[in-house]
Amino acid sequence: MVLKQIRVHGRGGQGAVTCAELLASAAFKDGKQCQAFPFFGVERRGAPVTAFCRIDENAIRTHEQVYEPDYVMVLDASLLENVNVAEGLHGKGIIVINTSEGADKIKLDTKGEIKAIDVTKIALDAIGKPFVNAPMLGAFVAATGIVKLESLIKAVEEAFSGEIAEKNVAAVKAAYETMKKQK
Repeated sequence: MVLKQIRVHGRGGQGAVTCAELLASAAFKDGKQCQAFPFFGVERRGAPVTAFCRIDENAIRTHEQVYEPDYVMVLDASLLENVNVAEGLHGKGIIVINTSEGADKIKLDTKGEIKAIDVTKIALDAIGKPFVNAPMLGAFVAATGIVKLESLIKAVEEAFSGEIAEKNVAAVKAAYETMKKQK
């Protein structure tokens, strides 16, 4: 594996930073080198937030923001109106967007592949609240294969406890299966 760079777009309070951290934790469990870190503008609930993750077989020596991602996750489709979420995405890159719209309805200026999934619905069904970061990771792992599903589940189980962990694992699995069916 060569260096893979991931950018996560969300709104404050949606768990974009946790999303990047869970992905890095899963990569570490797979024996890979990884890093995860946020970038905040105005720090308030609902404001746009960006988080980054890098995964590689070798040591990662760069620490700047991700300007040319291989993959992008968008936790809130309303960001598409004001944020260029596809900026810098490689032509063979994949962008996974949380939306109830089909991928064919999303208009982005990108050569990358757009994958759409309603992780809000999955979160509401599995967790009972619109906590979209864990199910987004399930969909993302299904779309990219960047880490093993088992490693992601272990990362979620370590980050949360009890019933919350169980519900998040159920959401991860449901989103993973839903995305696999789209391929």
